[in-house]
Order: sequence, then C-alpha cells, then structure tokens
Amino acid sequence: MATLRKQYVVNRPVYSEDSFAADHEKLYRLRKTPLDHVKEYLTCDSKRAKNVALSLLPIIGWMRIYRVREWLLGDVVSGISTGLVAVMQGLAFSLLASLPPSYGLYTAFFPMLTYFFLGTSRHISVGSFPVLSLMIGAVVTRLVPEDGPPANITSFEGLTQDQQRVLVASSMTFLVGVFQLAMGVLQVGFVVMYLSDTLVSGFTTAAAVHILVSQLKFVLGLTVPGISGPLALIYTLEKIFVQITSTNICDLVMSIVIMLVVFAVKELSDRYKARMPVPIPIEVITTIIACGVSYGFDFQTRYDVDVVGKMVSGYEPPIAPSVEVFQESAVEAFPVAIVGFAVAFSVAKVYSIKHDYTIDGNQELIAFGVSNIFGASFRSFAASTALSRTAVQESSGGKTQIAGLVSAMMAMIVTVALGFLLEPLPTSVLGALVIVNLKGMLMQFREIPYLWRRDKPECVVWVGTCVGAILLGLDLGLAVGLGVELLTVVFRTQFPRCSVLANISGTDLYKDRKDYLHIFEPKGVKIFRMPSPIYFANIEFFRDKLVEAVGFNPLRVLRKRNKALRKIKKCLQKKDDDITEKGVRDLFCHGTDGSSVNVEELDLPSDLQDVPVRVDWNAELPADVSVPRVDVHSLILDFSAVSFLDISALKGLKTTLQEFIRVDVDVYIVSCDAFILEKLHHCRFFDEEILTSMFFPTLHDATLHVFEKHKDTSRGRVLSETKL
Repeated sequence: MATLRKQYVVNRPVYSEDSFAADHEKLYRLRKTPLDHVKEYLTCDSKRAKNVALSLLPIIGWMRIYRVREWLLGDVVSGISTGLVAVMQGLAFSLLASLPPSYGLYTAFFPMLTYFFLGTSRHISVGSFPVLSLMIGAVVTRLVPEDGPPANITSFEGLTQDQQRVLVASSMTFLVGVFQLAMGVLQVGFVVMYLSDTLVSGFTTAAAVHILVSQLKFVLGLTVPGISGPLALIYTLEKIFVQITSTNICDLVMSIVIMLVVFAVKELSDRYKARMPVPIPIEVITTIIACGVSYGFDFQTRYDVDVVGKMVSGYEPPIAPSVEVFQESAVEAFPVAIVGFAVAFSVAKVYSIKHDYTIDGNQELIAFGVSNIFGASFRSFAASTALSRTAVQESSGGKTQIAGLVSAMMAMIVTVALGFLLEPLPTSVLGALVIVNLKGMLMQFREIPYLWRRDKPECVVWVGTCVGAILLGLDLGLAVGLGVELLTVVFRTQFPRCSVLANISGTDLYKDRKDYLHIFEPKGVKIFRMPSPIYFANIEFFRDKLVEAVGFNPLRVLRKRNKALRKIKKCLQKKDDDITEKGVRDLFCHGTDGSSVNVEELDLPSDLQDVPVRVDWNAELPADVSVPRVDVHSLILDFSAVSFLDISALKGLKTTLQEFIRVDVDVYIVSCDAFILEKLHHCRFFDEEILTSMFFPTLHDATLHVFEKHKDTSRGRVLSETKL
C-alpha cells in the first residue's frame, strides 16, 4: 500500500541571481583580518584564563564531577586488572623494541603519571604499543646491532650494549615527544585526519606481520640478528629458515601450548563477556605458571632456554637524551609521533562517543608529548595505547584515569618489589603472548574483499599501505600509504563522474538521465553537472566532458563558421550573382577556403555588418560546406557541488563559456556558492560577453527562464533575406 505523501506548493517569481539580489537585501559582513585573529587570540580575561586552565589541565574538569561512592571501587578494580595486563605487555613489547624486558615496566609507569593530569580521554590505558615498539626497535638495531660495532656516537663511550640501546630508545622517544608537543602547541592536531581508517588498518596489519616475524626467533629459540631497512622482513625470514633445524624444542612446545591456551580462553571470554564482571587475566595466569615451571625444572640450564634474566630493581636516575641520536633518528621519529597519536586518538574517540564526553586532539598531542618527554628522561620508550588493554580498563568498570593511575602503581610495585619473581620467565613465553595478541590486527585482512566490493580506491589504499609497509618498513610504508591516499583523493577530484541531467516530469527535480525511465529532457537544452571542485588539474577534463555532453566542440564550430562567412564576404566583394539560396550555394562552391587566415582570428566571432543576410547554421548547407550542426541553444551548468575555483580553472572556465556564447549558445550557471560568486567578481570574471544575468539560484529557475525565452523559436533556411 502506497503511503500518502504531503504536498507543497511554492508560488514565486523565476529568479536569476541579479533579480534575487534586487528583491532581497543582503547583509554584508565584515570579515576578520589575520591581525584581528591574532588580537583575539592574545586577548586575556578571567573567562578565557579559566578556559585555558581547564584545557591544559583536563583533570580539573572531571575531578569536579567525580562520584566517589559510585566510581572509586570500579576504578580501583579496573586499575588492578589493567595493571596486570600492562605489566605483561610491557615485558613482551620491550622485546619488540630490542630492549631488556624490565624497561617495558618503565613505559607502563612514567607516561601514565603525566597523562593523568594532561589527557582528555578518561578511558585509554597509556603505555607500550606494539607498532611503536617495533618502529623504535628498528632504529635501535640499526644504531646498535647485535653483531658488529655500534654507530659512531660519542654518547656510547663507556656504555654496555644494553645501555647503548636504552639510550637510543629513550633519546628517540624524547624526540617523538618534542614533535608531538610542538604539533599540539601549534594547534595542528588536524594532521591525524589525513590518516584515514583504511590507511591505519592497512598500516597496523603490516605492523602485525612485522611483529609476528620478529617474535619467531623467540618462539623457536633461535639467534637472529635484528635487521632494519627495506626488505628487512624478507631477510629476517631467510635467516630464520636457514637456522630452522636448530629450533629449541622446549621453547617451541611451550610457546604453542601458551598460544593455544590463551587463544581458547580469550575466545571463551569474548563469547561470555556479558556474564563475567571482569575479563579473565589469562596472560597473567600463564606467565605465573610459566615462571614457576621454568624455575622448578631449571629450563635455562637443562634445555638452554633464554629467560628474562636480571630485572632492574627500582628506578634509575634520569638521563639526558643524546643529540647525536636525534640527528640519526629524526626521520623515523616523526612517523612514530604521528602513528602513536593517531592510534591513541582513534581509540579515545571511540570511548568518548560511547560515554558521551569530548576529547581535544591538540590537547592529546600536548599530553602525549609531555608524557613521552617525561618518560624518556627515565629510560622508557614511546608510549601510546593498546586497544586490548584499553578494552580491559573500560570493560572492568573504569570510569576515569584513576584506573590508569592504579595500573601505573601496579607496574611500580612489580618494578620495585616483585621484579625478581619474573627473572626465570622464558622469553619464548613473552613472544607467544605477543603473537596471540596479534589476532585482532591480523584479522583485518578480511577487510580486503569488503573494500573491493564497496570502494575500490579505498581497497587500493589499504593494499598499497600494507604491502609498502611490509616490504619497505613501517616508516617508508606510512609515507607510501599517505602518497597512495592523496593520489586517490586527486583521482576522485580530477576525474569525477560528470552527468547530464533531465527533469523528473511534474516536479522541479533534476536527475541523471541514465538513471530514470520517465524523464523529460528539454529539446535544445543541455544540463551538465560537475560534482567536484574545479581547479588546475581537472579544468581540461571539465571541458572535454562538457564537449562530449553537448555533442560538438564550440571552438571548431566557430572556426568553421568564420571560414564560411569569409567566403561569403569575398564573393560579395566580387559582385557575383544576386543573393539567393542557389546563388549563395554557388558562392560557396567557387569561393576560397580562407586557409591563409590567422587561426587566432577564427577564434573570435566575425563582423556580420558587411553581410546583407542572416545565416541559419542549422538549415541544410551546400554539399561542399562542412559546418558542424549545433542543436543546442541553451547550456545550463549545475555548480551545486563545486566547492571552489582556483585562478587557473577560472581562466579556463571563462574561455570555455566564451566559446559557447560565440556560437550562439546561451550559457547559464546555477546554484553557485556565494563565495565563488564573490571570487568571480573579485577576479574580474565578468565582461561584455559573460554577464551576471547568466547566474541563477536554482536549476529550475534557469530551466523556466530558458523555456520562456525560446518558446517561439522556429527553424529557418540557411540564409534568410533581410532588409539592407
């Protein structure tokens, strides 16, 4: 049964932009100059000072509304659960950074202390993130390789290999924090918008592949030197397969058992999470069991299993970063800063929407910048957030960053008092825990068929980013992904899907004529729509598509007509026969072709004052006269989707419009944005040929105007006699 639809009737005059402006007075607003914006930014009063304080210290905002009785217990329970996971992930992810495991505990503690005061998200768990750890590790192994001498850096003198690596990681993290802090102060948090969800998905999937390969040496118990640079993953796999016969069976069996148990428990937890108040801390349980078994059976001595070994007890004094490491790692540090912020901001945005509060991208940059600078001073490496850890914090009842503070306290307790209990833990267990937690990122490969069916350019971005990051490394892969993404944007705007519109009968609606059966396409009228900005890169595409839509090239038509008129003038000067239809045919037959005429002159309309006739170019022409037929008398350009015009496009558009006008085609532009109209006036777009009366506020206004103007149009002969 068809639903009854409401009807509406509008009775108003047909408006052009000129007549609309005459009937409706427009308010002209004074726009602020850059100096006005600077003055406003530097103006200070009590309200602005309060807003700045709340912005720089978001803790003031949420602490004022903190519900102690309702939230405190949940935050404490959540913090304990998250802290246990953070400790295990810190130990595991430090292996990705090619650092001793104990330094992962520093990353679970120091960055959280400053983010507690400066961060705007109430739910993310700040600490180590596998992708950042791997990117840091690539620089660490490049400057301090396992085999061979370290880079020629003065700060390395007198340090052991582990100390050199810690210095590289902390110095690079310090530089990452400087980059993030600078971007936050300069209010450029919008840069993360250039990292689309598709690009981040492809990038993190490639990072998961790198992480998987990097952990194989721990799972198999092999000694494989760290390799960085393009094709590092291929070379690492080659070295692993060369040594595959030397696999430590104890490490392999233990890793497989750990992965199967953790995977099974996680799957059951996901299935029955609605019934469980707190997720099962299976990583902690398996770690404790593995420590006990390794210590009881002395795996290190009996089976030659690599273990965590001596844990650093307590905290060391702060250190200064190395400027030489800054110089060596600046190129890699910037992508780390961008990726770390992008991942954290994306996760924070998900939970801010879920719990109905706002986050500030620029303040998040400042918070992570300060956190990384502060943490790097105490030997931690780059911090962001991990989706799995954040999910534990939120799902176990965490309401604010007090849960994050409690989790940091858990890391501190392990570092200060309980670290020695983890010394017999096999590194293969940590590698297995890292691999099993890659499931979410690796399952993103399933997005490829979906993207291919829904949006092929987005699929190209995903595949290009992923393949680039796998083969070239994460830093160059991110650059490749950004390049591919920008190319798709350029492609979409440079080659948009133009269309010829037609009227839906009985309405003021106009749709693509290829999409509907019962439409009305006015005779002699073409309505062309360009659904994209018009700029230097697509102005020629716009012209080509327009010529294709109308069915003729106006410049070619104009040149042919001018040549024919020159024949007439030449024959008239020779005083040939009387001007009749047959006589004119003779003139055409015996006249010259005007080949010596300058081509530039043919691009301008001829002066018809010396021709005592009127030419109807659509009538039957002599056989030897080739003048293209023009069946269009009106061309309407729909600019409703044109958001801007640059100077190059403006010049090209003006030339195109003049060519159509000179072959007697009326041109109208509809739904043009007010700012574009203002720019056309400012750039002196209008002249004797292109008038403001060509612009109409709606497509229907222009169409009705065309009907009114051409309602009495009739065809004539080639030449009609006129009074001299």
